[in-house]
Amino acid sequence: MMRERLYLYDTTLRDGQQTQGVQFSTAEKQRIAAVLDRLGVDYIEGGWPGANPTDSAFFDAAPQTRATMTAFGMTKRAGRSAANDDVLAAVMNAKTPAVCLVGKTHDFHVTTALGITLAENVENIARSVEHLVAQGREALFDAEHFFDGYKANPSYALECLRAAHDGGARWIVLCDTNGGTLPQDVGRITADVIAAGIPGDRLGIHTHNDTGNAVASSLAAIDAGARQVQGTLNGLGERCGNANLCTLIPTLLLKAPYAERFETGISQEAMAGLVRASRLLDDILNRVPVKSAPYVGASAFAHKAGLHASAILKDPATYEHIDPALVGNDRIIPMSNQAGQSNLRRRLAEAGIDVAPGDPALARILEEVKAREDQGYSYDTAQASFELVARAGLGQLPQFFEVKRYRVTVERRKNKYDRMVSLSEAVVVVKIGDQKMLSVSESMDEDGNDRGPVNALSNALAKDLGPYQAHIDDMRLVDFKVRITDGGTEAVTRVIIDCEDGAGHRWSTVGVSPNIVDASFEALLDAINWKLIRDGARA
Repeated sequence: MMRERLYLYDTTLRDGQQTQGVQFSTAEKQRIAAVLDRLGVDYIEGGWPGANPTDSAFFDAAPQTRATMTAFGMTKRAGRSAANDDVLAAVMNAKTPAVCLVGKTHDFHVTTALGITLAENVENIARSVEHLVAQGREALFDAEHFFDGYKANPSYALECLRAAHDGGARWIVLCDTNGGTLPQDVGRITADVIAAGIPGDRLGIHTHNDTGNAVASSLAAIDAGARQVQGTLNGLGERCGNANLCTLIPTLLLKAPYAERFETGISQEAMAGLVRASRLLDDILNRVPVKSAPYVGASAFAHKAGLHASAILKDPATYEHIDPALVGNDRIIPMSNQAGQSNLRRRLAEAGIDVAPGDPALARILEEVKAREDQGYSYDTAQASFELVARAGLGQLPQFFEVKRYRVTVERRKNKYDRMVSLSEAVVVVKIGDQKMLSVSESMDEDGNDRGPVNALSNALAKDLGPYQAHIDDMRLVDFKVRITDGGTEAVTRVIIDCEDGAGHRWSTVGVSPNIVDASFEALLDAINWKLIRDGARA
């Protein structure tokens, strides 16, 4: 049986950026776009050019993607032509192959929010879409507040859709903008739209999660005939978020009837990177991943000791609806179990460390990891630190140098402009062989800004490591995250550091201490030691 094509449209970089507390940098948007492209989505909505400097900068240097890069904007304003609307022109100037324009389809919003007549709004939609098509762009129309508008005035809501359809829009996207429409209504209304003459292979669905039904409503629209589905990684989005693509994608690829009925641009191999994509986004946002998230959460395939764990060892299908490896996840069972050692051996093999089954060192490593996690360590996103712990348990951790002492001071003083500024200074003494080496570094950059005590420590530690200096000269700290794992005045601080070298290799390390400087220094030491091991440095 021929399967129908279902198209996936990602709006993490636009709608996801409307999440409270989220503001991507241009570099972060480029990283996320690369992840989305590797995943295999069909469209990447990069943002609203002209709406803010970050989005404009992103489109000025938009990455080359297999996915269709899409700019977002709004229909032209009343009283001017599409060709002479400066807001629409800014969107067109992004020169993306596709453009998505949002327009009102709820009569209440037209008269109240826009303050124009219903006929003027229809005219704005038609002329804007025609303008896109005339310029050779693939046109998408986001029918804002469509479901509420259809309930209030179905004939007018449909008139708006027909204006976009007749104007040449490739996709007409039904938006549950307020997120309050339940799945059965989404399905019924989508079917009504198709019956009214808008083909399903021209319809998309865009849902919000205000009732916790965004994924269910998206599936209901697909069941009714819509053939494009929009969403975001990890369900980012304003208020309660958008439909979560990390849930939708595996559901569509692995669950009946969708797996049998549809094909998407997502391959089975790409889907195995879904957990990594989800956690990369959380790392960029400095958020703790939701452990209970379907498919990609750390607890999605976790089984506590007892009946469940016993059954899982006999046959994983007893308590798992899919093989966790299909989405890049892992089964988690008590550390002392043989399956726990199997998981450990797999992680070690990924790091190039081969350990025979039943090696007594495996149990020691598991106990050490468990003890450290009780202290606040987290190795989910700090693979480099995990590898060092494992190497220590196996007796394979070389000692390249020894830190004898370090000190950090922070001074507040007036600069030449009579402004109070901070200056951090670090002193690090290391011993390499029989030689002690002292390095001092300040955190002041060339613009006179203080980069903080951790930056000073990093500079001092990497300033002179004698025979190992060539290995770390191209190493730089690219991200620094701090999380408090326990509250109160005796709180434990977890620091996660991401480093990168000149070849673009990136690795993460973790440090834990009640003292943020000590936690940071521990993570810095791990970062340097891991790179020396990876580069084959000799102790």
